[in-house]
Amino acid sequence: MRMNQRVYGVVGIISIMSNWNADMTGNPKTLLTGEIFGSDKAFKYPIKRMWQLQGKKVLYIKSYKIGDDKIQPKDLNERYEELFGKLDENTPSKEVLKNLFSAIDVMNFGATFAEKKQNISITGAVQVGQGYNKYDETNIEVIDILSPFRNPSERSESAQATSMGKKVVTQEAHYFYPFSVNPNNYDEYLSLGIEGFEGYTVEAFEEFKRACLVAATAFNTNSKAGCENEFAMFLFCKPDSQLYLANLDGYIDFSKENAKSVIDISRLKDHLAGSMDKIDKIEVYYNKSKVKFISGGLECIEKSLY
Repeated sequence: MRMNQRVYGVVGIISIMSNWNADMTGNPKTLLTGEIFGSDKAFKYPIKRMWQLQGKKVLYIKSYKIGDDKIQPKDLNERYEELFGKLDENTPSKEVLKNLFSAIDVMNFGATFAEKKQNISITGAVQVGQGYNKYDETNIEVIDILSPFRNPSERSESAQATSMGKKVVTQEAHYFYPFSVNPNNYDEYLSLGIEGFEGYTVEAFEEFKRACLVAATAFNTNSKAGCENEFAMFLFCKPDSQLYLANLDGYIDFSKENAKSVIDISRLKDHLAGSMDKIDKIEVYYNKSKVKFISGGLECIEKSLY
């Protein structure tokens, strides 16, 4: 069923002695000002990985092959053919679009596809911003790691000993990602006669919403152990309303109180004061054992994250 509501929201992710999003040096991503942030790619990857493990079609995720007796990542054409079958210069664009929209990541986040004389760019119904750390007392820790193996390329006396490495983590950080969902982004494809395509669907949104609540917690790699979903807010506009909002993370304040995270959206109430008649509902999810939520009088449907 086609979705007819726009949605705005924020997802909060906590990182305890872990590295939610590293740069090329292995350090947490930072701006020139030193402010720590996480990219939208770091947000999307656990979601796509969760979808993949659930057996859903995910196109834009790394997969591998053996080439020249070496493991190497597949290119986009190879990944497409792995999921959908042969693609050549004679493949109709309608068929390619049908296949692309059948992938859950493309249905939500869109795609840039330029293979075999296809030049397709899909602006995703779901747009995700950068996630900024709102905890002022975040410290970066460098942990020395002793490898069980020596480094034969080392030319000093240490070549006879096991090598040393390091792991860089944030002692504690709280990332807040803004997002928007605009089903109308796919309206231009409705007139193309794509078989089975009805635009952005309620089912696709529900898959995105579920992933927003648990994907970071589920993605338990070495560097991500300690990263968990902490908070999520979904503001549903009334069907076909003309309310357009900027990123909502700027109206959220974060602090700590007796070891609990305090998430305060009081300033959002003032921001929305003249628009409440255009809003259907606001849902808020949080870990009630670790988070104190302050609505500031804004009417919200509060639910437990776990």
